[in-house]
Amino acid sequence: MIGIVNEDRGVPPISVATKSRNLVVTLRDALKQQIEAGAYKPGERLPSEAQLTREFGVSRTVVREAIAALRADRLVEPRQGAGVFVLEPVPELEVPFQNIDFVRISSVIELLELRTAVEVEAAGLAAQRRSPSQEERIVERFREIDRLARQGLPTGEADFELHLAIADATNNPRFREFLTMLGPNVIPRRSLRATGQETVSDDYLRGIHAEHERIVSAIMEGDEEAARLAMRQHLKGSQARYRALLRNRIQQTEAPA
Repeated sequence: MIGIVNEDRGVPPISVATKSRNLVVTLRDALKQQIEAGAYKPGERLPSEAQLTREFGVSRTVVREAIAALRADRLVEPRQGAGVFVLEPVPELEVPFQNIDFVRISSVIELLELRTAVEVEAAGLAAQRRSPSQEERIVERFREIDRLARQGLPTGEADFELHLAIADATNNPRFREFLTMLGPNVIPRRSLRATGQETVSDDYLRGIHAEHERIVSAIMEGDEEAARLAMRQHLKGSQARYRALLRNRIQQTEAPA
């Protein structure tokens, strides 16, 4: 049964998985705990697929999915014919977009255009390549946004985490790197609300929720084209809204006193 961890690695046993918990997530978390605790050091090979299957009492499919999730987190790297090896911790990336003025609505529109060019494809790839654990993470992030909105709390950070989860589900780490370089202020309402330039209405949040739901549903169903379309509509809609906001600001500036 899963829940037994090599005690000679100095890591306390994890609890037996309940019916409601995904075995892939449980195994991923157990291996991640061992890696972070130093049980498996950078450059060291993880036990073979057969060994993990026996040790945790799970199927080979579960082992493969858990390894795929660790790979998406950039913790391990499979090497052809050699096994799966622990990677060096990835240092935080320095943000290269230093000339972005998040206070300016025009900068927000520029970033939305850039995100559209990248994230539409990310949604399609996520629908095609996502693992069960990545599906779970996407749904968790989606529900967290809804929970915060219902409590009247800011949702910008959770929104960013949802887009990161979708990027991870592409299983191409460059998509996460792209969003990480831009940072959480690419969520327009987060950056503008922080500067007092915009208030967020309940109707707007409900609209965002519906757009996110369409994206998440398409990814869960494995519908690549629907996922791309839903993401395009989400980001294009945001562009249109902020262009209207920009026009309104210009008109207010030009209006006679």
